[in-house]
Amino acid sequence: MLRVSRRRSFDRDTALESALLEFWRYGYEATSIASLTAAMGIRPPSLYAAFGDKRRLFDAVIQRYQKTYGTFLARAMAEEPTGRRAIGRLLRDAAAEYTNPAHPPGCLIISSAVNCGPESAEVGEAMRELREAAKAGIGARIARDVTAGLLPEDTDIDALAAFYAGTLQGMSVQARDRAPREQLERIATLAMLVWPDPSDGCPPEGR
Repeated sequence: MLRVSRRRSFDRDTALESALLEFWRYGYEATSIASLTAAMGIRPPSLYAAFGDKRRLFDAVIQRYQKTYGTFLARAMAEEPTGRRAIGRLLRDAAAEYTNPAHPPGCLIISSAVNCGPESAEVGEAMRELREAAKAGIGARIARDVTAGLLPEDTDIDALAAFYAGTLQGMSVQARDRAPREQLERIATLAMLVWPDPSDGCPPEGR
């Protein structure tokens, strides 16, 4: 007898978005298969058939996050004419994105795997690598300003990049503690005062 394969009875993108929000709210370890399937509206066999296991589902979630909610970092780095303008915009956009009531607060990559136990150490390391990559991107943008003569030659690029990466991480934590957008924007404004000898001829923070 010819067997007809069954089509999935759920929309993969919709289910993945629901999983993304679940991981974002509760973090990797605290999010169980039971809570995921409840949020996604599917049964465990469907989850495993479509996504593999919890870890592979989380990998798919992170890819989706980077292409949706997390794109503001790449846009700021690519679209602004100077490092100062790019990082000022990055911080302001983060203030808006981290406090957007349309989704959980903060940054999924920053908060989802902060306190992983030994069984989830691989996930924690993967998120650390993504945060390090973001910091390296900030550093590269700062280095371009040094090369262009917009920052002093002796600028400590690594320290400045670490400072702004740390500011982003702190803003994410503040957002999860229900700090309003206006408070995060004030943090962003103060952080830009650290920028050494701004001389790009542009108004502070892109104004």
